[in-house]
Amino acid sequence: MKVIERFSIGTGDRFGRQGAAQIAAFKKARDAGVEAAIVWNKSNREHTLIGTQPADQRAAADAAIKATGWSGSYHVDADHVGLATVDRFAPHCDFFTLDVADFIGKKADPDAVEVFMKRHRDLPGSKALPASLDAASMRAAAERYLYAVGEAAKTYRRVRDLRKGDDFVTEVSMDETDSPQSPAELIVILSALADEGVPVQTIAPKFSGRFNKGVDYVGDVAAFMKEFEADVRVSKWASSTLGLPASLKLSVHSGSDKFSLYRGIGEIIRAQKAGLHLKTAGTTWLEEIVGLAEAGGDGLAMAKEVYRAAFDSIDECVAPYAAVVDIDRAKLPSPPAVDGWDGAALVAALRHVPSDPRFNPSMRQLVHVAFRVAARMGNRYLDALAANEESVSRNVTANLWERHMKPLFAGK
Repeated sequence: MKVIERFSIGTGDRFGRQGAAQIAAFKKARDAGVEAAIVWNKSNREHTLIGTQPADQRAAADAAIKATGWSGSYHVDADHVGLATVDRFAPHCDFFTLDVADFIGKKADPDAVEVFMKRHRDLPGSKALPASLDAASMRAAAERYLYAVGEAAKTYRRVRDLRKGDDFVTEVSMDETDSPQSPAELIVILSALADEGVPVQTIAPKFSGRFNKGVDYVGDVAAFMKEFEADVRVSKWASSTLGLPASLKLSVHSGSDKFSLYRGIGEIIRAQKAGLHLKTAGTTWLEEIVGLAEAGGDGLAMAKEVYRAAFDSIDECVAPYAAVVDIDRAKLPSPPAVDGWDGAALVAALRHVPSDPRFNPSMRQLVHVAFRVAARMGNRYLDALAANEESVSRNVTANLWERHMKPLFAGK
């Protein structure tokens, strides 16, 4: 089994051009005394929308490592895969996010539930548990989650067979569903994964509140911190009691731009001596657009063209992400209006600075999910990135370090 580092950050790179700029942020973290692994993640959906392959993802990651001489740990993540999609990722990835959210709630085999209840009959009421769990709640959770766990196990075994060994990191993702999992349910889920022999190292539960793409957390921050700390305690208990890897840690999906949470999360993981995986995938693509706008000239013209295309195809762009965006269409400026803006105005609308009255969360969320329109531009978009590399790279690095890693790991 390949062991994941204590801290890791999912750094999506939609077009495979920002690896060096992302590594620069990790260098700043290292200089501040924080070691974190880079996990370049890209989902089957993103590959399909952009027209790339997992081999391209691996090549971009390896090229960035070679170009920068980075000596830290890095991984390539087959993000949100299942049995139907995992095969093409297997030769190129060493981190697999097994997404079984679609199977949550599918009724488990009654015999399997009875076996689970018998095997774990000592759990209900146990004072050793990090969360309260009674027999009725355990049975209800088993009925709700055992089928999904079984699917995770099938996919894990498929990857292991394809790679002829277990030299990879396994994450199990249950976040893209309607209802959050309680700490007690997480006990059941991790117990079932242990029963199946899945060496899960990162677990991505559905947390309470809204984790919308590219904007801050929406919900009760104090309640989230209480929930998160309880889940950390569950993961530590599971690794010490169930035989799961000692490296087991929580994974926070749609984790970019959740500024109101980072300091609190950081305090908890430091106090608990716990690890963390944070996925920040789409924020880098947004910083490409911010960087183009800030560069002015042809870069600004390209940023405006991307916004126009996003605005004109909003239904298509939003559809795959409807559950994780809240866009007020009445607050989206028209493309002709944006055409009249200077670079500073467009940067202020898109850059995530909540205290700036010009910041437009709806506009930012739309651009976040509209990377397909840039993909359709082909080399014209890639050439614009190359021509404005200094501005784009500077924004990518600053965003990842200053707004994400620094408050999370350094508490600043």
